[in-house]
Amino acid sequence: MRGATIAAFLTTFIILDLRFYGTEAKIFTRCQLAKELLKHDFPRTFLSNWVCLVENESGRSTSKVMQQPNLSVSYGLFQINNKTWCRKGRKGGLCNTKCEDFLNDDIQDDAKCAKLIFNQKGFQNWPGWVNKCRGRNLPDVSRC
Repeated sequence: MRGATIAAFLTTFIILDLRFYGTEAKIFTRCQLAKELLKHDFPRTFLSNWVCLVENESGRSTSKVMQQPNLSVSYGLFQINNKTWCRKGRKGGLCNTKCEDFLNDDIQDDAKCAKLIFNQKGFQNWPGWVNKCRGRNLPDVSRC
């Protein structure tokens, strides 16, 4: 009986924890995303590229987690990968960040890391941009 009580408690705790964690996530509209990126000093000249990248990598969702074929995992709005840029459960990687920190609605750390990735590798690091944005019509964010 005691084991069942502990199991019920743990199940309830996990469900509540996931519900709380889920409240931190956000799905941006296209214009919300464009404005948020500008707040974090993304250059206007590449704004449509960044919006296109985010739309194709995460669907504009801060909570997206994606297992990759190489068994690495990509996190958040920009789908930042734990193989190089962050570490699960602790700060690390080239962005010196916990990967889970990319899963909330505060995108300051995401933006900083995404710009570091861009400065080192350009948009080529993101398959969503390469396959869906490069050389194509980009989202019009001029009216945002």
